[in-house]
Amino acid sequence: MDGKIIPYGRQFIDERDIEEVSKTLLADFLTQGPKIQEFEKAFCDFIGCKYAVAVNNATAGLHLAVLACGLKEGQRVITTPITFAASANCVRYGQGEVWFADIDPDTFLIDVKALRELIESKENGFFSGIIPVDFAGLPVNLEELRSLADEYGLWIVEDACHAPGGYFTDSSGVKQKCGNGVFAECSVFSFHPVKHIACGEGGMITTNNPEIYSKLSLLRSHGITKDDMSQNHGGWFYEMKELGFNYRLTDIQCALGITQLEKLPNSLKRRQEIADKYIKAFEGKVEYQATSPGDYNAYHLFVILANNRKALYDILRKEGIYAQIHYIPVHTLPYYQNIGYGDARLENSESYYSRCLSLPMFPTLTNEEQDFVIAKVLENYA
Repeated sequence: MDGKIIPYGRQFIDERDIEEVSKTLLADFLTQGPKIQEFEKAFCDFIGCKYAVAVNNATAGLHLAVLACGLKEGQRVITTPITFAASANCVRYGQGEVWFADIDPDTFLIDVKALRELIESKENGFFSGIIPVDFAGLPVNLEELRSLADEYGLWIVEDACHAPGGYFTDSSGVKQKCGNGVFAECSVFSFHPVKHIACGEGGMITTNNPEIYSKLSLLRSHGITKDDMSQNHGGWFYEMKELGFNYRLTDIQCALGITQLEKLPNSLKRRQEIADKYIKAFEGKVEYQATSPGDYNAYHLFVILANNRKALYDILRKEGIYAQIHYIPVHTLPYYQNIGYGDARLENSESYYSRCLSLPMFPTLTNEEQDFVIAKVLENYA
């Protein structure tokens, strides 16, 4: 399109975003100020959870979440190989072992049947937790997963980085929003620029458990607290109760997050329009991620499967369409190969990776741009 590049994702920053960030830059606090709690409260209200803890990125959020759930050295946690490496790396940060369950070939989500088979292949107590991923914006059925987890005494940390606003419909007909704390101990969201809410970097952990919330809050800020000050000490007094981290999000980023969150309903609506247009154009011609009735896909990504993936990727790139691959299966990355995953066989995940391609999906994608993308895909798809 006249030399214009169409990326797979792009942030949208408007005058209100700039205005609110500018106000914060001129205010008293650039970090550890009132904007953090304001953002956390607004996020809780949107998601429908009791507690939210803002962090400097979603990787930090995943790290704190598994620690708050009690991850200890040597414990084993299951996740999907079709995710960004952070979903697995957080377990390694806590000196745990990562195990992978294969994906459903239609939804690209962790396959609950494969998950059950893996759990039941080991003695009871072998695994400690599960990290399911709401891949591309499609929610995992956490009610089903919760039932399995309870059967074997496992905790759940939902990686909801792709899915703010997404939901599945439970067995009672209730719409369960990603991150609402009903079925998972913790959920983690990302505010990377290509995600629904752009803070430059940033993340949020949500939970309904007050003990987990307290642990998250403590670990986020060096393990330091002023809450239990004795009257014998002055206002300077603090205690370091645990070895924590500096995983705080700044007021500057939270100011941006608040205004970005306000735009999220319209952003989700536009993403649905874009997805619907892709589906209408591709139905019966191009394979794409399946969404079950009753689920609401937040569409961080729109992923298709192509037998000529590499050729299609190259053709689109020459046309200025910067499609992307999400993701190289985690168990095939050199780090995981080197620590013993070389013999892993996850057929659906590996087949998915050989064919997957993420098309442009962001709210400011124009109809003309999308028409161009669709035309080029249909012309060259195989």
